[in-house]
Amino acid sequence: MDALSIAIRSILFILPSYFANSIPVVLGGGAPLDGKRKFSDGQRIFGDGKTVRGFFSGIATGTLVGALEGIMLSGTAWDIYGSGASAYVAAGFLLGAGTMAGDLVGSFVKRRQKVARGKPSWIMDQLMFLLFAFLFSYPLAAHLLTLESVLFLTILTYFVHIGANVLANRWGLKKVPW
Repeated sequence: MDALSIAIRSILFILPSYFANSIPVVLGGGAPLDGKRKFSDGQRIFGDGKTVRGFFSGIATGTLVGALEGIMLSGTAWDIYGSGASAYVAAGFLLGAGTMAGDLVGSFVKRRQKVARGKPSWIMDQLMFLLFAFLFSYPLAAHLLTLESVLFLTILTYFVHIGANVLANRWGLKKVPW
């Protein structure tokens, strides 16, 4: 498979995760997922930035994007799953859930490191969600997670995440550009 084909298939695969990762900025807010509880170290478990609405809107959005891809790609030359639209829905759900779980793990680790809310942690912020998206979707997407694809998506995600955060900040959706 040529590099352009790997890149396109990789992007089609990760789109549900990218949307799941970004939608809580728009649809989040409300009650914190940790209920304001603290961990044994006295720090909040996740913090006010991780909300019930944001968490579930991320999973729902990943699932929706997967469903839309299933409608548009099933049976075409760009069909990355080859087993019908339901595979896209399942993959979208797993990617969305993995993305949100990775975001929570990143937030949990940042709280343990006493990184203040809104302060950057480049690995936790840009790549933790991607790692968990890969892990959760592996049962359906193992054939897509080649070394080339994983490397391409890791580099792409780093820059897409930074660019999206800068735009969200300029549009007033985020207080900080990271």
